[in-house]
Amino acid sequence: MTRNRTIIVVDAMGGDHAPDVVAEGLALALGADADLQVLLVGPEAVVTPLASDRCEPVIATEVIGMGEHPAAAVRGKKDSSIVVGCRLVKDGRAGGFFSAGSTGACMAAATLVMGRIPGIARPAIAAVIPAAARPTVLLDVGANADVKADMLVQFARMGAAYARVMLGVTEPSIGLLNIGEEPSKGSALAQEAHGLMAASVPGFVGNVEGRDVPAGAVDVIVTDGFTGNVTLKVLEGLASVLFKEMKTALTSTLPNRLAASVVAPAIRELKGRLDPEAYGGAPLLGVNGVCIIGHGSSGAQAIANGIAATARAVRGDLTGTIARAVSD
Repeated sequence: MTRNRTIIVVDAMGGDHAPDVVAEGLALALGADADLQVLLVGPEAVVTPLASDRCEPVIATEVIGMGEHPAAAVRGKKDSSIVVGCRLVKDGRAGGFFSAGSTGACMAAATLVMGRIPGIARPAIAAVIPAAARPTVLLDVGANADVKADMLVQFARMGAAYARVMLGVTEPSIGLLNIGEEPSKGSALAQEAHGLMAASVPGFVGNVEGRDVPAGAVDVIVTDGFTGNVTLKVLEGLASVLFKEMKTALTSTLPNRLAASVVAPAIRELKGRLDPEAYGGAPLLGVNGVCIIGHGSSGAQAIANGIAATARAVRGDLTGTIARAVSD
């Protein structure tokens, strides 16, 4: 009996520690998912030794570095692993693409090669915040520094589609990030967006404030890419500092070290639960194919999580769900 396998593309050269960490993460992902088939894209010397019955090497002779100008690199390096990977999705050979490479290059390649879903003005990058009450989808977190109100409406619909497919939320609640809860608060853009979202976005509950992001007050929080990126980086930085300070405090004296031996399992569990990499990277929503971008510093488990998330998005028809959401 032939398996109905899910086919995705993985960039062998994506990330600060590629290709070794990608190979390790790929092995973990394939071992955990018997119905996964991978097209591994990269230089022949890297991808050919990793070939198997579920890993097909695809040769790409160029690599886009983290420091290169994204759009220029995508246009100039048409045989790079990122561009070739997106082309495989465009041509229908795979349903999704995962890379821990340059975020800008992945975004540019996906937009230029895969194209946008009809009706989408601008794709947006989403991030899952491991908030207290529930995971929260925050978007945009960097793709669009300047937006218009109708774009925020589309972000809300795309974020809700992602929450339904990837987080299993049947009827997502949606909030607009602002400096106050009242509809009259915030910039002219925020006030206009509030009016449009209240009139046309199912599940919209109104404005939410910065403190509501880590609290998990709603399932989806919408904002522009500048504000969203700053919010995300503040949360990541704060979590890192808090855990470092906690470690320092628990190892500073003998009594503290004795106490640490008792609470260490609970702290490790908490750190794992709050790790954003557990959700597998940041999806670029609005392009005509699944594209998930991992953190450049991803380790093997984060790579495996990103590959698994890409497969889950393909199986859940994330692209079709977004297309239907924005056409309603």
